[in-house]
Amino acid sequence: MKKKKHASSSLAKIAIITLLLIVLCTIGRVSLGSQVHNVKIVLSDSYELNVITTKKKVSEILEENHIVVLPEEKVFPTLDSQIEKNDEIRITKDNLVGAEAVASTEQTEKVTVEDMLEKYAPIVEKIVVEQVVIPYETVTKDISNQSDETKERILQEGKDGLKEVKYKIKYQNEKELERKIIEEKIVKEPVDKIVQVQNAKVASRIAVAPRTSASGTKATAGAVYKVTAYCSCAKCCGKTNGITASGTKAQANHTVAAPSSFAMGTKLKINGKIYTVEDRGGAIKGNKIDIYMNSHAEALAWGVKYLTVEVVD
Repeated sequence: MKKKKHASSSLAKIAIITLLLIVLCTIGRVSLGSQVHNVKIVLSDSYELNVITTKKKVSEILEENHIVVLPEEKVFPTLDSQIEKNDEIRITKDNLVGAEAVASTEQTEKVTVEDMLEKYAPIVEKIVVEQVVIPYETVTKDISNQSDETKERILQEGKDGLKEVKYKIKYQNEKELERKIIEEKIVKEPVDKIVQVQNAKVASRIAVAPRTSASGTKATAGAVYKVTAYCSCAKCCGKTNGITASGTKAQANHTVAAPSSFAMGTKLKINGKIYTVEDRGGAIKGNKIDIYMNSHAEALAWGVKYLTVEVVD
């Protein structure tokens, strides 16, 4: 009886060992048939992904890693290709893949180098002075009282002015890159053309011949002048003490700077007010008169006006 029990136990042990050997053989076959691969995937935005897989087919590897190929993208090797260990899958939006893509990249790098050489060529700065014409303006004074029959009379011919402009210019490969004004200087002031529109049936009262005032001043009676304004600041006068060329203290609504054709102390009627010639100015020549103001802001607000100027005897 004991011998029978011992034989049964031995058979059970043999059966278990045999079963374990079968399982181990099966696992070995599966392992041999499913080798592990290390694959690098390069996406179209240049992002790189290293994955470990037992798959060999490109499409299966991409699917396993949840990577979707868009219609405009290309895959190299193709989706149906089989890859080996340590292979690379590249996804690109370019029309060229593989060897053609490499060739295209090399060509692009070559062009880029040439462009860089041109881009980083030395930049040369030059100072250039040019003369620029300042066109004159035409000013029309209408005294026709809306008459149907009018005629024009030129009181003053216009003349273009001239200014010198100094530029700093940057060049690269003899091409102008930048131009910056660093200084402007008026060489000759423009002279406005003044045209008077009058009633053709009425003689003009504006005299064109000079007359002598009680003070001995030669002036144009009732002539049209370019009237500007100034103050005692350094910008207007080059000084700030307010002392005029005649030695008096400049006063608003009183002092004017006039050409030398007007003697000092001459009374002038401008825009209904009486002013006294007490000052001169380098730019006050011909038909220009400057009225003194209390501040630079008031002088700027006055601007430029064309007004009839009469000598008060």
